[in-house]
Amino acid sequence: MKKIVLKNILAILVLLLPAIAIAGLAYLWLKSFDTPGYVLLGIGNWSLETTLSVFLFALIIGFFLLYFTFRGLSYLFKLPKRLKARSRLVKFNRSQEALITGLVDSAEGNWEKAENVLIKHVSHSGAPLLHYLTAAKAAQSRGAFDKRDEYLKKASDHAPDSAIAIGLTQAELHLSGNEFDQALATLSKLQSIEPSHASVLKLLHKTYQTMGDWEAIRTLLPSLHTHKILMEAEIKQLETEAFSKLLKQSAETGNVETIQRHWSQVPNYIRKLSAISAIYFAAMINAGAGADIEDELALALSIDWDTTLLVLFGSVQSNDVLKQLALAERWLSVHENDAVLLTVLGKLSMKCADNEKAQAYFQQSLAIEPTVSAYQSLGDLLFAEGNQSEASKCYKQGLELASNEVLSHIIP
Repeated sequence: MKKIVLKNILAILVLLLPAIAIAGLAYLWLKSFDTPGYVLLGIGNWSLETTLSVFLFALIIGFFLLYFTFRGLSYLFKLPKRLKARSRLVKFNRSQEALITGLVDSAEGNWEKAENVLIKHVSHSGAPLLHYLTAAKAAQSRGAFDKRDEYLKKASDHAPDSAIAIGLTQAELHLSGNEFDQALATLSKLQSIEPSHASVLKLLHKTYQTMGDWEAIRTLLPSLHTHKILMEAEIKQLETEAFSKLLKQSAETGNVETIQRHWSQVPNYIRKLSAISAIYFAAMINAGAGADIEDELALALSIDWDTTLLVLFGSVQSNDVLKQLALAERWLSVHENDAVLLTVLGKLSMKCADNEKAQAYFQQSLAIEPTVSAYQSLGDLLFAEGNQSEASKCYKQGLELASNEVLSHIIP
């Protein structure tokens, strides 16, 4: 402030000195004449007479004095306003510095320090919304949830037009604090305001996935696809995962109608994936409706030969086991060295009470590739026939094989 006053005084002096010089030169110029002339001023009963040179000198000096007088009065009149503007500027600059300091402290994990400096200078900031939102994040990080909600409310009151930005921050904070219902309520409100907003849809997807609400994700998938929120490959993967989870959930109910209803909702290109169809077939078998999907399962195997589906086929409680066995034996002509198929044939032969054929299939399977399942099934067959010593050998070999498989997973 002192610098400004000195600057103004110097400016006045700089302008006043030329005025005096001009007035002096005019005075000397008029004095050089033999008859310099005179000036007479009369006001009522008063009169003033002086030489022209003195009058001009006084007029020039008077003009400049009046100019600087009015200039000074104008400056003094505007001084309070200027002081307020300067004060606001100083406070604004401090608030900007406080915002930067708060962001740095927040990034470094100094939550309480960041929160205090941000809120202290928020009233003079050009970006109060950033102060409140950053302070809310800092408050949550130190576990002050009441303060977090208070800052979010103040942000909403101060910037009602920024509902999306505030809502997204609020939802993210709720989600990181495992407050899923609150996060979902906030995001649902935001979606009703702006249904195609990318960040809202992404956060909805994340919330549903964290909550395990796969039905909601299935419903959200068209929006994610239409608005290109995720890449095409990510959409396909998410869609496959969603239907897989829904099928598993329906399998847990053990209700055939529920399982079939979910299966009917699965798109054809996903149904063709053996990993997905296996969930459906296994669910139906466990629900006691294996006979209903026997033909469909056989068709799936004829299109895409898959070990898991083959094992499930052998687990079906068919209404016609002989037909089931005959169909599986036809596959043997194409997959003659398939150890899993031979084990399945052995199990189906046991169901048909043809123990001799069953034993032959089990032994062929073990000769190609020893498996725990084949040893177990052959042991059960031998035990049922009263050959306990041979059955014990099979069980022992199966246990050794199983233990070796466990060790191979623990120690690659």
